[in-house]
Amino acid sequence: MNLDSYRLTGENTIRLSDYKTSENKSHDNEDIRNDIIPPLVKRLKDLHLKMNAEEKHGILVVLQALDAAGKDEAISYIFSNLNPQGLKTTTLGKPTETERKHDYLWRLHDALPAHGEVGILNRSHYEEVIAPRIHDVLSEGDYPEGADDNTLWSLRFEQIRNYERYLHQNNIHIVKFFFHMSKDEQKRRLLARMKDPDKQWEFSFSDVEEREYWDDYQKVFEDMLNETSTDYAPWYVLPADDAWHTRRLVNEIMVDLLRKIDPKYPEMTGEDKEKLKAYIRKLEDE
Repeated sequence: MNLDSYRLTGENTIRLSDYKTSENKSHDNEDIRNDIIPPLVKRLKDLHLKMNAEEKHGILVVLQALDAAGKDEAISYIFSNLNPQGLKTTTLGKPTETERKHDYLWRLHDALPAHGEVGILNRSHYEEVIAPRIHDVLSEGDYPEGADDNTLWSLRFEQIRNYERYLHQNNIHIVKFFFHMSKDEQKRRLLARMKDPDKQWEFSFSDVEEREYWDDYQKVFEDMLNETSTDYAPWYVLPADDAWHTRRLVNEIMVDLLRKIDPKYPEMTGEDKEKLKAYIRKLEDE
C-alpha cells in the first residue's frame, strides 16, 4: 500500500476537501479485521518490544479529529496490544486552572514518551490551535507581547513546528494522524451511540452542539495540516469513514516508522557475556 499518498510533509499547500473521507473499503471489513490486521499487530508488537528494550528512541503519536471519528477505537484495537511497560496514553482536555497559569505547551511535557516508549496523545497540543479559534476563549494573558488576533496563530504554528523539531532531534519520532470523517458519517455514528443503551455512556451532548461549527472546524483543520506538516513530524490524513481500513493504515504506518528506526535487542559484551555463561553453568549444575 502506498502510504505516501496519505502523508503530508508541508511541501505543498493542500485543500482538505480534496482528500477522501472514504475509499469504499467497508466491504473489506471482515478480511481486514480477521486476516490483515492481526499479523500487522504482531509485527508492531515485536518491533515495539525491541524499541522498548533498546531505549534509544521514542515515538509520539498524535490522534486528532472530531468526535466519533475513531481515535478511541484505534487505541483499543491497535495500541492496546503493545507492551504496557513501553506505552503511555494521555488525553489533553480542557486546560485546568494550574495549566492555564503556564505556557500552552507546558502541560505536554508529562505526556511525552521516554526513550523506549510509545506515547499516545488522544487529542493533543493541537487543541491549542483549534478550539480557541472556534470558540474565541483566549484571555489577554494568552497573547505574547506584540501579538494580536492576526498574528497569534501563525506564531503558535511556528512554535509547534520548532518544538516538534526539538523532540525529533532528541530521538522522539512524531507521527500525527488526522481522522478525516464526513459529516454524514459522524451523524450516523452519533445516532448509533444515542440509540444504543450500551453505548450512551460514550455520548456527550457537546458532540451534537459542536456540529454547528462543522465548516469552521474544516477550515481550522486545513490550516493546521498546512502549517504543521513537516518531514520530521508529518501528518497522515486518513479516510475515517472506513473504520477498519483506517485502523489498518494506522498499523501499517506505525510498522513502517519502526522499521526505519530499526531497533535492536541489546547484546551482552565483554565481562557481562562471560559472567552470563558462568551463571548459566551455575544453574545447570544445581
